[in-house]
Amino acid sequence: MASVTLGFPAKTYRPKYDKWPYKSSDFQRYDEVDDCVFYQQARLVTHIDDPSIARLTQYYDGALPKSGKIMDMCTSWKSFFPPCIEEAVQKKELEVFGVGLNAEEMALNGVFKGPDHWRVMDLNKPPHDVRAGWEGKGLKFDAVTCVVSIDYLNKPLEVCRNLLKATNEGGKIHLVISNRCFPKKVVMRWMMLDEASRLEFVGDYLHFSGWKDIEIVDLCARDEHGKRVTDDEGTVLFDSPKLASHLDPLWVVRATKQT
Repeated sequence: MASVTLGFPAKTYRPKYDKWPYKSSDFQRYDEVDDCVFYQQARLVTHIDDPSIARLTQYYDGALPKSGKIMDMCTSWKSFFPPCIEEAVQKKELEVFGVGLNAEEMALNGVFKGPDHWRVMDLNKPPHDVRAGWEGKGLKFDAVTCVVSIDYLNKPLEVCRNLLKATNEGGKIHLVISNRCFPKKVVMRWMMLDEASRLEFVGDYLHFSGWKDIEIVDLCARDEHGKRVTDDEGTVLFDSPKLASHLDPLWVVRATKQT
């Protein structure tokens, strides 16, 4: 079933398997050097282009709660949240927490109100739980975001299960997917799949960890009539003086906590 949500078309994810179909080798990586070493140098870049950032911010504007708590997983120096989220943080109506691998990056992110709201944490190591850095506080989130990073997690089922436990009833998770990556750091199966199959792969993470109402939202570039202007690789499909030859493709795989 297809729908148009928040200005972007969404389709329902349909599971193809009755049980978790993947083996541990699917989640090995070409570079297994400790992630904290790989990410110890701050990378003050955005990893996706400005037009895709604008589309993501537009999506977040309608998708994220303006009160409560948000967890920005695998975060950096920017979260791409819209001004209304930043205003809600300033008014203390909303708190944003984050986990990432570089302290310098997170310290520059204005949605975190001080170091109490972020933690350096390697989710590829036990307990694979975003709340581990705030042990004893009983944090519960109303939304979870993760931008172009879910492909680096070698225990995605465990992480997504723990995120489900950490989310309030009715809360949503938004996993943002692009075709950009560090090839040696993503899980091996990722590099074997085309874009559509990657989205189904992430849908499987959420389905088998217990999330419900899973959808794949297409945030790829469109014209004023709502027609896609790129293929799944981001190549613009027709010559236009208004468009670059490449616009980064972007999707969201999202789901809801329902008991």
